[in-house]
Amino acid sequence: MQETYSARVELAQEREYVDGLYARLDELRDEKHSQLAQIRRSSSSGSHQNRSERDAFATMYEDRLAQLNAVDDRLVFGRLDLDDGEKRYIGRIGLSTESLQRLMVDWRAPEAGTFYQATAFERQGVWRRRHLILKGRNVRAIEDDILDAARLDDESSLQGEGALLAALDARRTGRMSDIVGTIQSEQDRIIRAPLPGVLVVQGGPGTGKTAVALHRAAYLLYTYRDRLKSAGVLLVGPSDAFMQYIERVLPSLGETGVVMSSVGHLYPGISAVNEPNDATAEIKGRASMAGVVAAAVANRQRIPAEPKRLNVEGTILTLTPKQVRRARDKARATGKPHNEARTTFVKILLRDLTEALTEQLEESSGAGNNADRSYLAEDVRSSRDVRVALNLAWMPLTPQKLIDELLSKAALLAAAAPTLSPEEVQLLLRPPGSSWTEPDIPLLDEAAELLGELDPTGGRDKAAEEQERKRNVTNAVQAIENMGQSMADSGVDGMLSAEALAEHNAVAESRFSSAERASQDRAWAFGHVVVDEAQELSPMQWRMLMRRCPMKSFTIVGDIAQTSSAAGARSWQQALEPFVGERWRQEELTVNYRTPMQIAEAAVRMANAAGLVVSAPKAVRDGKWDTFVDEVSEGEVVSRLLQTLPEDLAAIEGGLVAVVGQEHFQGPVLAALRDAYGARAGTGAGGYEQDIIVTTPANAKGLEFDAVVVLEPAELLSGGGGLVGDLYVAMTRPTQRLRLIGAKGIPAGIRT
Repeated sequence: MQETYSARVELAQEREYVDGLYARLDELRDEKHSQLAQIRRSSSSGSHQNRSERDAFATMYEDRLAQLNAVDDRLVFGRLDLDDGEKRYIGRIGLSTESLQRLMVDWRAPEAGTFYQATAFERQGVWRRRHLILKGRNVRAIEDDILDAARLDDESSLQGEGALLAALDARRTGRMSDIVGTIQSEQDRIIRAPLPGVLVVQGGPGTGKTAVALHRAAYLLYTYRDRLKSAGVLLVGPSDAFMQYIERVLPSLGETGVVMSSVGHLYPGISAVNEPNDATAEIKGRASMAGVVAAAVANRQRIPAEPKRLNVEGTILTLTPKQVRRARDKARATGKPHNEARTTFVKILLRDLTEALTEQLEESSGAGNNADRSYLAEDVRSSRDVRVALNLAWMPLTPQKLIDELLSKAALLAAAAPTLSPEEVQLLLRPPGSSWTEPDIPLLDEAAELLGELDPTGGRDKAAEEQERKRNVTNAVQAIENMGQSMADSGVDGMLSAEALAEHNAVAESRFSSAERASQDRAWAFGHVVVDEAQELSPMQWRMLMRRCPMKSFTIVGDIAQTSSAAGARSWQQALEPFVGERWRQEELTVNYRTPMQIAEAAVRMANAAGLVVSAPKAVRDGKWDTFVDEVSEGEVVSRLLQTLPEDLAAIEGGLVAVVGQEHFQGPVLAALRDAYGARAGTGAGGYEQDIIVTTPANAKGLEFDAVVVLEPAELLSGGGGLVGDLYVAMTRPTQRLRLIGAKGIPAGIRT
């Protein structure tokens, strides 16, 4: 009874302290709400500097409020009891009193590292690590790890893994939860690795790769705030379902400014779909496609085969191939992108044609005629024949137009890609205006880099803006002159410039955060890039991502054994060597936290039997069930699914079930499940109201479910061009239960 009483006292004390932390959190929220409201109430008058300061403060208050709102759930999760008597609470953010007395340490701070790193063999000054298990704002339980054996007594217990196992056994919700309270030592070491360079995190299924990647992004933004705040961090994932699955994690860790994108959305304004043909995706992903795009751009800078006769206001001029070649060579020599270099090309030829027109008119009007002929340049510029000839020789282009025409016109593709076989050319060709696919995104990005910005007004908009600015300055000069005497009488004569007054009166631009600006700017240079499921990226996708971070500061997370893309990597060396040489380092995660031992071993046996050598991370727990294997007759796969699904749903008691199969299963299976279960069946990552998910291995990559049913596993094994990745991925998604249903045989190794 004494032990029970002591535990209750400890729990009551922790609840009181945690209530105080939440009270302080609420105080800070109210304070920021008040400050933001005051800023918003302030008028727009005052100097430009005053307006800038108000905007900066508003941004600061908004960002802080977003952070304070995002960390409400399970604000604090740990306490360290140190040998010197200090009690140090660890939470999602740092909190202090108004007098700057520290109440809680941010989990990313150096002094919080011992919460994850201290062990009984290397205590680092910690004698007790306490886990606070919260639901919302309520402390439900506490668990202690006693690291100093001398302090063990009848009231102490060495528990260690209770909080971790509780998190692993919790039902899945369709949204990833952070692991900030249960980060393990090897994960923490990787999360806190230094920023510079390229870090590869290799880990088998269930090792927490994605969690490590997200927590590392939050840690880097905290630790290297000055370096990363303006440039930002980009986090790239494999699919829209994956991005939806992880979207809440970073805000819960105290970070709201990371740009998150799937590979199909990395080009602003375009939402790409999956490429239906693996062979087509493989060709588009080759590194050599960069040369194809470059050749396609160069081929749009054309030399006419013969001289062109141009009518300029009734006068016939001749544009020769030699003139066009000379102008093209000079434009290319500028080193500018296609659309920007075109300005040089056009200027040269317009000057040549204007000189030719002037000479003709002077010859026809007789010697000594000194008439003003300055209008001739505009006549040449506005001539339809001249515009057509110049556009045919050097057409301004958008990336979309270039790539769409390249992939829809056989002659253009053959000219740009002479090394492709006729069969490969046919695989790339498609109807004009087809939807953009994920492998097209790097091609568009490459084209955008080579083409540069396109100003469809020919510079007229920029000229109009400059004219408007000059007009505003002129008006400001007049206003200052009119006010001259009164300004002198006030002692401010000469303190206000016309330029400052014009800027003050200009309409203010909309204010965007760095993350918002970065997400809309293809050429934005990020300070760090985190890539999850990186083994799937093609050489062209790597080329695009390397362009996003010129400093080559990357965290790359994946598992080579799970590669299922035809254009994906077979080794990290193969993927990275063309871009960073040997300047990368690798860490490995060795413990499988997600997958029960029976399922993990079945997946490894299958992979080994198929000839794939995979790392086999140690599973930390046994499952309740062995893998279920149902062999059925042809045409009975879906009916067996409907027959066994109630059992699987009942076994996981309200968790998520994923039905994983090849693309051709998606429509019929989803229809059958909706007939039986209504809105409970759907696609994506799932949720509380949608607990039955129909998906493919590609879309399931990076996700986890309580139970998984794999349809026709032999198809997944044979349909990936010899890759084991699809079946390996599907089999390692469940946290509790796995069933395989097949009419075409069960791959070797799955059964014991």
